[in-house]
Amino acid sequence: MLRIVLIRAGETDFDEQGRIKGTLDVPLNERGANEIREEVPAFAELAIETLYASPCQSAQQTAEVIGRELGLKVREVEKLHNVDHGLWHGMLIEEVKQRQPKVYRQCQDRPETVCPPQGEPLAAAQQRVGEALEKIVRKHRTGTVAIVVPEPLCAMAKAWLERTEVGDLWKAECECGGWHVITVGAKAVLESP
Repeated sequence: MLRIVLIRAGETDFDEQGRIKGTLDVPLNERGANEIREEVPAFAELAIETLYASPCQSAQQTAEVIGRELGLKVREVEKLHNVDHGLWHGMLIEEVKQRQPKVYRQCQDRPETVCPPQGEPLAAAQQRVGEALEKIVRKHRTGTVAIVVPEPLCAMAKAWLERTEVGDLWKAECECGGWHVITVGAKAVLESP
């Protein structure tokens, strides 16, 4: 069996302000860096063998702290870049809710049907995440692997690994830090989502 430790990137100023970061390269803020350092002892107990990360700055910084403490090299996975939110980048989530209430609700109820203006369709992002995760799962059929990604990509990855619905991506957008341990049965995960 394979255990995947899915780690959310630490907090950024955008998370604290309720802004959409998407593919903007936003660094960890001081609180985010401190939270990650506090979580490292728990990661040490999980016997992580390999550490992957999204290419965004907050995920890379989070993974570097973990990797340095655990003696692991960070392996960047390009397909795990965050969702391209197009014209929504930098906006407050509340602004989208007020300006585009129907799209806001649609993103809560059926996120796979949404495409941010001049951005990436969320269904395409889900497919991209699934392809990246499937490659990791095929490579590591046993052991413990950690993957550091920002939100809302973390919610998409968790849904793919657990074979569940993505859920409210607006809520996920401002979550940071924290982690999930997901045990993956090789047969179940290798089936196409």
